[in-house]
Amino acid sequence: MVSNTPIESNYDRESELKAFDDSKSGVKGLVDAGLTKIPRFFHHPRPIINEPKSSTLQTQVDIPIIDLKETNARAEIVENVRYAAENWGFFQIINHGIPQRVLDEMIDGARGFHEMETEEKIKYYSRDYQKKFFYTSNFHLFTGDAASWNDTFLSVMAPQPPQPEELPPICRNIITEYSDQIMKLGFTLLELLSEALGLKPDHLKSLGCGQGLFVLGHYYPPCPEPELTFGANYHTDSGFLTIVLQDSLGGLQVLHQKQWVNVSPLPGALVLLTNDKFKSVHHRVLAQKGTPRISVAAFLRPFHEGIESIVYRPIKELVSEENPCVYKDASLDEFVRLRRNAEGLDGKSALAPFKLDP
Repeated sequence: MVSNTPIESNYDRESELKAFDDSKSGVKGLVDAGLTKIPRFFHHPRPIINEPKSSTLQTQVDIPIIDLKETNARAEIVENVRYAAENWGFFQIINHGIPQRVLDEMIDGARGFHEMETEEKIKYYSRDYQKKFFYTSNFHLFTGDAASWNDTFLSVMAPQPPQPEELPPICRNIITEYSDQIMKLGFTLLELLSEALGLKPDHLKSLGCGQGLFVLGHYYPPCPEPELTFGANYHTDSGFLTIVLQDSLGGLQVLHQKQWVNVSPLPGALVLLTNDKFKSVHHRVLAQKGTPRISVAAFLRPFHEGIESIVYRPIKELVSEENPCVYKDASLDEFVRLRRNAEGLDGKSALAPFKLDP
């Protein structure tokens, strides 16, 4: 994907970024204004970093689907999870216990927030990551190579959720209900992943991997020039485990064996990394014309007082002479700082600086 926009010596990118951010109306505000050409800072000036040159779009690939129906044999479910996590780093789940009504209402709640009147919505616009709830456009707006065509709200739902008055009325109740359901599902997945690693069912939970929960509501407005940008750039997630709910529009893709694979909408997806035994999948979202796309990403992660200074290392039970450490010890604060200030969402792995020489 290469922009054909000629280079202009008087182009002031920083001023354009600041003006866009100061408007607080996000990408949707640009669409509402009726623009037919997207601003230059959304253009991708070169192919996305690290994208394989042999990469092609493959649509007829069977992405692993894990059936969590209680009547299924536990050993079979664990083996399916192990295969998917080792070979894909991604799978979709069905019969997970979250009622369809809750899923539908969460999508509607996210849509409702982003389609509120601008005057009401901008009250929540911020880049203060200490807030329990805020909305913004592009977390890496000022550090990434190119902006993405999306707006997002973020709500910190665990370990201490926001006060009711901190959440927008239009999605207040459903965010709370959905988060409660996601936490239950998350602990089920942590047990399955622990067993798939050959550990006791409570191992990952005991490490605090599911203490924190962030819920992000993504809104991808229709794009007049989708060939010049992305809904979300090529990246991996920084949390421990991600569960994604997407609407019926599609556009999510994962990188598998050097091919971009379309992910047909199903109510759940997961990403996990453990000393490279389980993959952390690269994924992206295509910009599209037509109608807005909605997705809700729930990030489970360690989250407690003093966590920034705690040193993390590969799980000792997974390390041996035959399977030595792949990554050096690192604090969460160091990891987050590198990701936020240097990586952006352009395909570079924030784990790369911590990888040990082979």
